[in-house]
Amino acid sequence: MKKYTEMTPQERQAEYAAVKAKFEQLKGMGLSLNMARGKPGKAQLDLVTPIFGLLTKPEDFVSDGIDVRNYGEVAGIPAARRLFADILGCKPEQVFVGGNASLQLMYDAVSKAFTHGLVHSEKPWCKLDKVKWICPVPGYDRHFKVTESFGVEMITVPMTAEGPDMDKVEELIKDPAVKGMWNVPKYSNPEGVVYSAETVRRLAAMKPAAPDFMLMWDNAYCIHEFDCDFVEFPDIIDLCAQYGNADMVYEFASTSKVTFPGAGVGVMASSEANIAYFTKLINIQTIGYDKINQLRHVLFLKDRAHTLELMKQHAAILAPKFHAVLDALDQEIAPLGIADYKRPVGGYFISVDAMPGCAKRTLALCKEAGVTMTGAGATFPYGKDPQDSNIRIAPSLPPVAELEQAIAVFCTCLKLAALEKLGV
Repeated sequence: MKKYTEMTPQERQAEYAAVKAKFEQLKGMGLSLNMARGKPGKAQLDLVTPIFGLLTKPEDFVSDGIDVRNYGEVAGIPAARRLFADILGCKPEQVFVGGNASLQLMYDAVSKAFTHGLVHSEKPWCKLDKVKWICPVPGYDRHFKVTESFGVEMITVPMTAEGPDMDKVEELIKDPAVKGMWNVPKYSNPEGVVYSAETVRRLAAMKPAAPDFMLMWDNAYCIHEFDCDFVEFPDIIDLCAQYGNADMVYEFASTSKVTFPGAGVGVMASSEANIAYFTKLINIQTIGYDKINQLRHVLFLKDRAHTLELMKQHAAILAPKFHAVLDALDQEIAPLGIADYKRPVGGYFISVDAMPGCAKRTLALCKEAGVTMTGAGATFPYGKDPQDSNIRIAPSLPPVAELEQAIAVFCTCLKLAALEKLGV
């Protein structure tokens, strides 16, 4: 199979006619498939549904002498703090256990920096002339939406195979207006990059000009391997402390893809000083999160070893879905030279870099054929991909049979967009 760029104009015309006919055939099937977000599939949700049968008798609701049906324990019940400290590799007193969403805790952390300032802030950020933020790209759209909503100026740095371009990061933090940085350090969203040990060390050792710099460490996929054994990862909180940056890092995780996105548990881990500070502020807005749900998770997940065994069961469901997508890309796209893509072994996404100028057109064609995907540009701040190239695929929700249909549509649309770009 020839690369599209190596075909003669006549060959490209013939290819376009064949691909266009395939597209019309797929469009005629009346599909309605969704690969827009990294949602667990039904089989994964069914796997963990027994969690709801764990609390049935009045005495079941007591943990460490605390009746979880009542007020209190704003930072989370002690058993939940111990569980997530075990999973993350930090200390229980460094853990704040919240409601069902880690994103809520991330938003809250940034919000409180603006309204109250942080432990090392001279003043609340709302009183500053300018706040800037480092955003590795491609990255997570909801991170960018958080900082955008506060009027933060987002500065992009490219992702590499080792993580964000640290030379650029270390240059940017010399500006005292640069107050933070987003990170998904393990199986990054969307590329599936695992930060190298050297990148993690350089991040922990940074000396930003801003004394209240926030190293936002969204460890969303810390135990989410699907195609390899569990990969140990450094405790960023301890590492930052070793370099004199104990209060710089804010780590986040959740059980959204361990139990339920709608009824899981979100966690923030940080220095004891930061946890005490945020607990005091959050205690004004809530007397406590859902402790019944926290206890449910403690009883179901038990400890890190038991949780990792559960994640192997998730992996057995997820791996065939990722393989279906990657196999199709290998067969249909790779020989044509019209896109590059990563081969993740964990996380929830596959990142495709189409020929520049083809992402929006590809996704518009997909929509026309009944396949919904994450919008073009979503993986960049302000929704603006300067190359109009990156496309995020989320294979987790559809069953394999539907996924095979959806990826067939995607490959067909990507071919059409590339041929149009080449001037057919």
